[in-house]
Amino acid sequence: MTKILITGGGTGGHVQPAMAVIAELRKRDPDVDLLYIGSADSVESRLAAQAGVAFRAVTVGKLRRSSKGIRGLLTTQNVLDALRVPVGVIQAYRAVRSYGPDVVLGTGGYVSVPTVVAAGLQKLPVLTHEQTVTIGLANRIAGRYATRIAVSFEESISELPKRLRARAFVTGNPIRAEVFDGVWTRASERFGFAAESDGLPCVYVTGGAQGSRKINYAIRDALPELLMRCRVLHQCGSADIDEMHDVGGALPDVLRGRYVVRQFVERDEIGDAYALADVVVGRAGAGTICELAALGKPSVLVPLEPSSKNEQLRNAQRLADAGGAVIVRQAALTSDNLLEALMPLVRDPEGRAEFGRKVAKLARPNATNEVVDALLALAG
Repeated sequence: MTKILITGGGTGGHVQPAMAVIAELRKRDPDVDLLYIGSADSVESRLAAQAGVAFRAVTVGKLRRSSKGIRGLLTTQNVLDALRVPVGVIQAYRAVRSYGPDVVLGTGGYVSVPTVVAAGLQKLPVLTHEQTVTIGLANRIAGRYATRIAVSFEESISELPKRLRARAFVTGNPIRAEVFDGVWTRASERFGFAAESDGLPCVYVTGGAQGSRKINYAIRDALPELLMRCRVLHQCGSADIDEMHDVGGALPDVLRGRYVVRQFVERDEIGDAYALADVVVGRAGAGTICELAALGKPSVLVPLEPSSKNEQLRNAQRLADAGGAVIVRQAALTSDNLLEALMPLVRDPEGRAEFGRKVAKLARPNATNEVVDALLALAG
């Protein structure tokens, strides 16, 4: 029986690829033995539990960057977190030794560092995976202990130290299978749109699991004009859900059935959300970018700023350069310029289809299989 240890987390962007890999591993071998190591009360602990994967928690430290240089890094929280790192490595070392995996997969985030370091110190084969165009700090550290380094984009390899580049190869970003399972006819009823709106294009708005206040407020102010032309499925996060419910309830009767707001789109609903979407408005995390490409969905992207090395802007630029997305910078985001970017796509079915064809050329639909192949090869 193959024993595989998986680590990575902090955000869904690091965990969802791991979940995709887990699903493929189980498809190939229902008896595969899996253990997930992450931080307690986290997105990875929740998703591992949902997937029925054994979970061990370790202490995690995080470096909070600052625009003030070295002085900005010397904060109380950074110092306290720096002290947590060796504790986490010791905990991870013990967990790895007691589990005895054949191979370790690290999908990034600060939580992955202690486990990858512990596995490297025990001379175990390690595969790391980087989702974004840029190589994150956690994966820069983890890469030193990796046997092989999988990246989502060709240009990421040049960001690695020269001595690590020979270990790197391009797979794309593993995508959760659920995004491909949507059914349009089921989706409209599932989310509760008025039947009279079925002939209208649908805009799916998402700011990620936590939502984005900047995007939420721009959509709020754009709704009266936007809903004259389309319907909107809005995943807004927990902070603004009550306000956005009130906004929806205050719409004129003719528009109210065209607007559906949800705090969170569940795992078994995401496929239907995408199936319904003619255009997507959202952030530009690596997972979102790869899902849009795989599904051939046109988009208006508002990259999170600041993000590490402007990674979201660089992610979005890949789609925009291909002709499959429009970028609206966060600092300039208003309802007016959001409408300016969005309405041409809403009004023009042929334009949407052309955007979709162009963005689909960036897809790497076999990414999950390539990562699993590499992982099992290392496991021997």
